[in-house]
Amino acid sequence: MRAYVVKEWIHPSKLSLTLDAPDPQPGPEDVLVDIFSAALNFFDILQVQGKYQVKPPFPFVMGTEFAGKIASNSPIPRGCSFKPGDRVFGSAQGCFAEKVAVQWEHVHLLPDNLTFDQSAGLFLTWPTSYEALVGRADLKPGEWVLVTAAAGGVGIAAVQLAKALGGNVIAAAGSAGKLEICKKYGGADYTVDYTKPNWQKEVLKITGGKGVDVVYDPVGRIVDSLKCIAWKGRALVIGFAGGNIEKLPLNLVLLKNITIMGLHWGAYTTKEPSRVPVVWKALMDLFATGRAKPVIYDKIYTLENVMDGMRALETRETWGKSIVRIRTEDNKKVIAKL
Repeated sequence: MRAYVVKEWIHPSKLSLTLDAPDPQPGPEDVLVDIFSAALNFFDILQVQGKYQVKPPFPFVMGTEFAGKIASNSPIPRGCSFKPGDRVFGSAQGCFAEKVAVQWEHVHLLPDNLTFDQSAGLFLTWPTSYEALVGRADLKPGEWVLVTAAAGGVGIAAVQLAKALGGNVIAAAGSAGKLEICKKYGGADYTVDYTKPNWQKEVLKITGGKGVDVVYDPVGRIVDSLKCIAWKGRALVIGFAGGNIEKLPLNLVLLKNITIMGLHWGAYTTKEPSRVPVVWKALMDLFATGRAKPVIYDKIYTLENVMDGMRALETRETWGKSIVRIRTEDNKKVIAKL
C-alpha cells in the first residue's frame, strides 16, 4: 500500500511516499479500515522530528486522524458492533496511508449528513473544544467567550460550539482573511486582530468594559488575554501552537479572582473514561441537527502532495482542518446525496 513511512527522526519535508509499504496487521482489539480521508495536525510535524511526547517505535506511518470504511477483510473483535462497509472515523497512528489498523473503541460511526472529508478531522478537535467549554469552563448562555487562533482546527470548533451553547463570541486571529473565516464558518459575533497593539482594549470595548468570562487559548496567548478577562473569569489552556509555553503572572490571577484551567482530552480515556461517551453523544446531536458543522480548508491535498499541506500548516497559511483525500469515489457519492 501507499504510505508515509518514518524510519528515523526527520523533518517531514524530507519524507517521500512509499509505494509498497506493508499492510497494517490488526491486533486482537483492532479493526482494519480503508482510509478515504485523513486530517493534518500540527503535532504530526513535531512527531516525525521526535519533538512530540508520543514517539512510536520505528518504522511507523505518519498521521493520526481518519475517516473511511471498515475493510471487507477486517476482523470483528468480540463486543464490536461494526461490520464491513460501515462508514467510520477515528484516530490511530498511521493515517497517511491507504489502510490503518485501529482499536475499535477509538472508532465512531460517521454521521449520515457528513462526508469523509468533513469527518476526517473530528476525533481530536471537536471533543477537545466541547469538553473545554462545557466540562471545564461550564460556559453559561449569555457569557462572553474569547477564542484565540480562532480560525484554526480547534479554534473554529470552539467558536461554533460556544455559539451553539448560547455564548457571545469574540474570535481573535492574525489576519483579515482569517477573521472573515471566523464570521463566515464559525458564526463569531465579533472579531479582533491580535497582532495589533493593545487589541485587548477592543475586547473590553465590545464587552462594555467588563471583559470576557471565558478565554479559550490553543496558541499560547493566556498572558495577553488576562488583560481583558472579567472578574472571576476562566482561562482555558488548550495548547501552545505558537511554540511558547507561557509563564503566568500570578498576581493577575489573584487580583482578578480568575481560574486558570487545562484541558488534556487525550487523557480522558484513562483518567475519566465515563466522560468520553457523554461528550460524543452531545457532539453527535449537534452534528445531526446542523448546529455544528466541521470546517475544512478549501485546498484538499492528496497522498502525493501531503507535504505541501504540512508546509502550509507549519507556516500558518491554513484554516479549519486541512484534509488529505486518499480515495475519491465514496466522497463524491456522499456529496451527491446531501
